[in-house]
Amino acid sequence: MIIQPTSLAALTWAGAAAGSTADSWRIGTVLSARPLGVSPQGMMILQIGALAVETQSPSTQLPPQFQVRVLSMGAEPLLEVMIPSGPETFVQQAMRERLPQQNGYAPLLATLDTLAQRPQVRQLPSSIRTALALLENAMRTPEEISDGPGLREAVARSGLFLEAQLADPMAMGEALGEEDWKGALLRLATALQTGGYVGKPSTNGPGNAPDTAPPLQHRGLLAQPRAAAPEEGDPLLGDDAQDLRPLLDRLNTDVHAALARLEVAQLETAATSVWMVEIPVQGKDGRDVVQLQLEQGATSSDPSTWTLGFALELPSLGPVQGEVQLRGQRLSVRLWAHMASTVEKLDRRFDMLRDRLAASGLILDQLSCQHGMPQTGQSRSAVLLKTMA
Repeated sequence: MIIQPTSLAALTWAGAAAGSTADSWRIGTVLSARPLGVSPQGMMILQIGALAVETQSPSTQLPPQFQVRVLSMGAEPLLEVMIPSGPETFVQQAMRERLPQQNGYAPLLATLDTLAQRPQVRQLPSSIRTALALLENAMRTPEEISDGPGLREAVARSGLFLEAQLADPMAMGEALGEEDWKGALLRLATALQTGGYVGKPSTNGPGNAPDTAPPLQHRGLLAQPRAAAPEEGDPLLGDDAQDLRPLLDRLNTDVHAALARLEVAQLETAATSVWMVEIPVQGKDGRDVVQLQLEQGATSSDPSTWTLGFALELPSLGPVQGEVQLRGQRLSVRLWAHMASTVEKLDRRFDMLRDRLAASGLILDQLSCQHGMPQTGQSRSAVLLKTMA
């Protein structure tokens, strides 16, 4: 059961989170909750921390006391009602530990861009320079993911399947670690730690830079914009232009946040059988992140139905999201774009796309592009709640 405040109530929620209890309002934090009663309108009232929450009566009875976990902050904070049916599982414990540590890939990519512009990088220990080169090599180009085999390879090397591939006795473990995104992150984390660069712990929560929501199924897809590069005078650059330590400490923080995010996606896959994949892409004018969600039998009783969702945000196009559903030989494609000019650009490519799909033997049932972004997806068992002051 999911708690998601309305936009108006979210302001009150965010205000309370930014007060004296700010430290407790972080992604992954578990809060105490209890039912208070029923309103005259028949709505159930719950107390969560210091706030009252109003919701329609759930289909299942709530216990006298339970807990909720903070899944995201921002304009639409999201909480998950936790009613344990037994001892906490390993997956639940690992998820609880990693959620407060995770963040999107964009800050990491911005830090790498800034570091690449510093000539002092050539003076770093060879272990760090090698790890940085391997991480750069693990990123894909738009050309590499523009066809089926290339996209399949990018998904396989996204880090989501690293441990499963290493467990394969026929796999070349060392080569996999060098080509895989998670393997490259782990190598860089080790090199930075050995070099004495220790980043500050992640402090997700109010008052800090907005965090990217974790890659969870009920959160749906979320396009990740590029993070702004630090400007002159930013503490990240340090007082001495020759000193890379502040930048490398920040890099260590970003690397561990990216690893925690990857492990959240791995744990989500183990719990829901939905693949949440994120692929960093190196373009001509910058780096971007493509998010994918792949599910079998998502909206159909036919297990042969596959649904692929994707989201990305490019400076020239703005946020774009799509859903491709394949049922046998029948294909449906739905696109959404935040910018009207992007909708027009995509519409002009539809005739070429129809011709290519027809040549492949697929039957196109739907091809559309809408202005605006789709509503954030929710899991089938989610119950929406709203907060009130």
